Amino acid sequence: MDKISQTQKLVSEINRLHSDFSKDYFETGKITKINLSRTIRQVPVEHVYRYRLTLHESINDYLMAADIDIKYFYRVKTRESIDDKIERFSTREDQYPVNNWLNDIFGVRIVLSADEISRVMDMLDDLQDELGLKNWYLRDKEGYRGLHVYFKNKSNFYFPWELQIWDEVDVRSNIENHEKFKRGFI
Repeated sequence: MDKISQTQKLVSEINRLHSDFSKDYFETGKITKINLSRTIRQVPVEHVYRYRLTLHESINDYLMAADIDIKYFYRVKTRESIDDKIERFSTREDQYPVNNWLNDIFGVRIVLSADEISRVMDMLDDLQDELGLKNWYLRDKEGYRGLHVYFKNKSNFYFPWELQIWDEVDVRSNIENHEKFKRGFI
């Protein structure tokens, strides 16, 4: 299976895992569902922390059952990183919905060539509607470059997940810039 087919399968699997986890977490009645299209003033921080902890404790169970053939890296955002992001976004004059900026509590990264990324971008146009992806865009800011894909399964009650696709020539600079600009809370 080529990398484009593997990436398409990965996108589908992340979307399925997001749906499965979100339904298991939000649709069982164990927690109160909160509309994440509201600002952080209306979304209790404890709601975010509890989600993060549950995800952190159980994501491997979901990933072990996934049908993923491509090499990937993943992480669950630390509480300190969440606090940093909440502080930065809650002090802005213009307030944004929580699901627009706290969209990476769970994130996956893969590395492809520039040609493969271009082909994946063409594929994402079709998958966005088919899978109900939140959105995707190519980010090129402060020396950090990557294709970002967001999953939310058409629900404002589910925290979005993120897939970053990096060009193999950008790996070193992306790591350096992530350390420089995204880890100021350490």
